[in-house]
Amino acid sequence: MDSQELTNANRRRGDNLRLLENIDVKLTVEVGATTLKIRDLIRLNEGSVIELNRLAGEQLDIFVNGAGIAKGEIVMVGERLGVRFTEIVTPEKRLLDL
Repeated sequence: MDSQELTNANRRRGDNLRLLENIDVKLTVEVGATTLKIRDLIRLNEGSVIELNRLAGEQLDIFVNGAGIAKGEIVMVGERLGVRFTEIVTPEKRLLDL
């Protein structure tokens, strides 16, 4: 492949990526999870506390459309919560998890 062919191939790849840039995806940050019985669920009220399966300070799981893509931590962005990415899952690992 000569340099002109490589340039054209790279340009087509860039055009294909630009087509994907405007697709909406759902980003979810999982703080933790637990399992409880329905009777315990029914008894919940304001002020109830449920223990989750994650330690305080432990990295949170970050998902895009249900697929794990990263780990992160909660940060404040003005008066809103945000998430700082601390570890990105490799593309190879993401493919294994599909």
